[in-house]
Amino acid sequence: MVDFTALTAVGLKRWQAAKLTRRSESDGVPKRLVAAKARYQVVEQATGVPWFVIAVIHERESSQSWKGSLAQGDDWSKVSVHVPAGRGPFASWEAAAIDALVNCHPFLAKRKDWSLAGILIALELYNGLGYATKGVPSPYLWSGTDQYKAGKYVADGRYDPNKVDAQLGCVALLKSMMPLDPSISFGSTPAPAPASPSKPAQTPDASSFGLGALISTILFALFKRKS
Repeated sequence: MVDFTALTAVGLKRWQAAKLTRRSESDGVPKRLVAAKARYQVVEQATGVPWFVIAVIHERESSQSWKGSLAQGDDWSKVSVHVPAGRGPFASWEAAAIDALVNCHPFLAKRKDWSLAGILIALELYNGLGYATKGVPSPYLWSGTDQYKAGKYVADGRYDPNKVDAQLGCVALLKSMMPLDPSISFGSTPAPAPASPSKPAQTPDASSFGLGALISTILFALFKRKS
């Protein structure tokens, strides 16, 4: 079981310490992501997910291919075969991206916390919690920084501690995009709503993935795609 309080603290500590290690890629890839801001903002307007979060997920899932679905990189004009399977076909990349964020685990469109801490947790959840359960940095986030050395799931359930992820991680991308577009900023963590004395305590909404996320949702995320 993942301790989200600890994962949040470790993520913020890594963010503060992280230094880019692959400058040539860190200069080139973020430029094309920022150049596509208008397309990502269309999806942001429909889902509430910040455009720059959508951009880095797009790069991780399909190397920013406009034929690759945001959900898993499959061709959005066909029915998807990888998790989440059975999605599509869609009329456009934007339609597929909206579906991925609204209708597919971990339902990022339902999240309200887009602080830095919230974004780091959202990205961990989007890829799956396999790395977090091992207590190792996820390359999905940290590849391309000095916080990651090696270790990658090469197939579902198969972890190779010596495999080095070839892509830049989301943190390296975000840190490289921020100087290119000063509008990229992180919100504050929403304050918890006060409990109503007239109603019994409510079960936390699993889609929000706060620190007390439901065990069933965590287990689902554990066996989601790990790449």
